[in-house]
Amino acid sequence: MQDGRDEDDWGITDGWWDTSGAWHATPDATRAALHRALGERDREESGSSTWFVRPGETHRLWSPGDLRLEDGTMLAGIEQLPPDLPLGAHELWSDGPHLTRLFVIPHTTRALRRGWGWAVQVATSRSTGSWGVGDLADLRLLAESSRGAGASMLAHSPLGDTVPVLPQQPSPYFASSRRFHSPLYLRVEDVVGAAHAGETVAVAAAAGRELNRGARIDRDRVWDLKLGALEAIWSASSAPRSFVAAAPDDPLLVEHATFSALAETHGGGRGSFPDDCARPGSPGVAVFAARHGERIDFWTWVQLELDRQLAAAATAIPLVADLPVGFDPDGADAWSDHHLLAPDCRIGAPPDAFNQLGQDWGLPPYVPWRLRDAGYVPWLETLRRNLRHADALRIDHVMGLFRLYCIPPECSPAQGAYVRQFGTELLDLACMEAERAGAALIGEDLGTVEPEVRAALGERGVSGYRVAWFEEHPPESWPERSVAMLTTHDLPTVAGVVTGADETDRIAAGLAPDPDDLELLRARMAQLIGHPLPAPAAADADTLTRVVVDAYDRLGHAGSDLVLASLEDAMLVEHRPNLPGTTTEHPNWSVALPRPVDAAGNASVEQVTRTVNGARRD
Repeated sequence: MQDGRDEDDWGITDGWWDTSGAWHATPDATRAALHRALGERDREESGSSTWFVRPGETHRLWSPGDLRLEDGTMLAGIEQLPPDLPLGAHELWSDGPHLTRLFVIPHTTRALRRGWGWAVQVATSRSTGSWGVGDLADLRLLAESSRGAGASMLAHSPLGDTVPVLPQQPSPYFASSRRFHSPLYLRVEDVVGAAHAGETVAVAAAAGRELNRGARIDRDRVWDLKLGALEAIWSASSAPRSFVAAAPDDPLLVEHATFSALAETHGGGRGSFPDDCARPGSPGVAVFAARHGERIDFWTWVQLELDRQLAAAATAIPLVADLPVGFDPDGADAWSDHHLLAPDCRIGAPPDAFNQLGQDWGLPPYVPWRLRDAGYVPWLETLRRNLRHADALRIDHVMGLFRLYCIPPECSPAQGAYVRQFGTELLDLACMEAERAGAALIGEDLGTVEPEVRAALGERGVSGYRVAWFEEHPPESWPERSVAMLTTHDLPTVAGVVTGADETDRIAAGLAPDPDDLELLRARMAQLIGHPLPAPAAADADTLTRVVVDAYDRLGHAGSDLVLASLEDAMLVEHRPNLPGTTTEHPNWSVALPRPVDAAGNASVEQVTRTVNGARRD
C-alpha cells in the first residue's frame, strides 16, 4: 500500500504524501544511502530488552530476576513486578544475566495551568540593563511583571549552549547542546564574585548597554564583552571556584565543560578537534583535562551560574521551556553522542507548497535502534535538564518523535525519506520525566501530522497547538488540552500581515511571493476579529493596535487551557522573528524588540495585557 506506512527493516518508509495530496515514493538510491548511513552492517541486538509498564501492573516474570531501582535499591529474586514501583528507569537482571531496561511510565500527563502568558524570544527581549541581548535577568523581569499583570505562565525560547567561538550561532534551534545553556544569557553583574572585578565589569556593562542602541543583536560583540568580564571575575575572586567545589557531582556537566575548553583551544567544534580527542572517552581527552583543569572549572562555573539565574526566573512565574528537535552536528551533544548518530545525515522537511525545495535543517538524527539500545540515556538527560526549572515543556516538531525526514549524505532535501522512530517509547519517556518534574507537556503538532501521532498525544493528555492562522473553527470551540496562539516565531505577525510587510520581507529574502497565502491570512484575521482589515497603506499605529487588541480579545476566549500572547504582536512588530528557508543574510533571530521590556508607557502592550487578562477571567 502506498500510504507512507510501509517501512523496511531500517524504518525507512515507502514514501510520503505532500500537502496537496500527491504521493512521493522513496527513491531506491535514497533508501540505499540511508541504509549505509544508518548502519546496515552493524544493526545487531545489544543483548538487552526494553519493557514499558505503568504503576500498579504486576506482571509475572518468565524467570526470577533481580530488580535494581533507579535509586540503587535492589529487589532480589523477584518473580513478578511489585505493584508500587516508582516512575523511572530501572534494570531487571535475569537469565544469565540478561538485562531488561524497565521503564515505569505514567498513565497520562498533567494539564497545563489554565490562564494566559507571554511567549518571548529571550535574545530579542532586551531591557535597559541588557548588554545588547536579552538575558536571564530580563526573563526574570518579564516573569515578575507578567505575574503582576495576572498571567499564569511565561513561555520562553530555547536557551541551548553554543560552540564557544566566533561567530556565535544566532538560531536557538541549532544549539551546540540542548542540555546546557548559552553564556550569552548570563547577567554578568549578578554572578558570584562579580563585585571583586567591579571596574572591569562596569566598563564592559557600559559597552554592552551601548549595544542596545542598535536594532540588530551583535552576538559576537556581546560574546567578547561577557567572556572578558567573566574571565576577570574568575581571576579576581575565589568565590567562583568555591561555588564549583560545593556543587554536586555532575559528570555530564564536566564533560560539557571539557568540550567548551577543547573548542576554544582548537578554534571550533568537534570537527576541529585532534583525532585523539574525537570523542569523550578518547585518550587525548584525559591528557587535555589534566592540563586544562582550571579552564574546565571555569566553564563548569559558567553553567552553574546559568542554572542559578534560570532558577531565579522560575521562582517568579511558572515557565514553559522549549526543546528543539535537534542540535549542531559540530557541537557538544554530537560530541557526547557521536556513536549514536547517523553520520552526515541531516534532519529536514520535504518540498511543500511553502518551500518548494524542501528544508535541510542540518541537524544530525539519532539511529533509532542505537538510541534504544543505549537505554535512551541521552533523551532522558535532555528531558531532565530542560524540565529542571520548567512547569511545562514544549517539544518542538513533536511528530519527529515518531518519524523524521532524513536526508542522506551529499543529497538535497528533495532526495530524503521519512525514517520511523520508536515514537511511543520516546513520548512515554517524556511523559515520565514530565510527571516526575511536576510539569505538563506540549507537543508542537503543526503541519502534516499523522492521525496516529495525534491519537498518541491525546491518549497521554499531551496538549497540542491551535494557531489562529490555521484554524477554521472559532477559538471558543478549541479543546481544553491545547495552547492557543495567533502566531508562532516562524509565522507572520499580525502587523506583518495587515501592513503587507511580511510579504515584502519574503520577496526581499528571495522567496517566491504568495499573494494567495497573504489573502488567506488576511481573511482568517478578518473572520477572527469580526470586521475587515484596513488596507495596508491605511494601517497606522492606532489601527494596528485595534486589530491586535480585537484579535487577542477573541483569542482570550479560546477553550484552550493556555493562551499565549506574542510580545512581537503586542509591540506591533511587522517582522517575524524567523523567516524559514532564508540564508544567513536575512537577520533571523537577530532583530530586537523596538522597546525595552522594562520601559513604561507602551500603550499597545498595556491594552493587550488588559484585554487578554480580562478575557481569561470572563
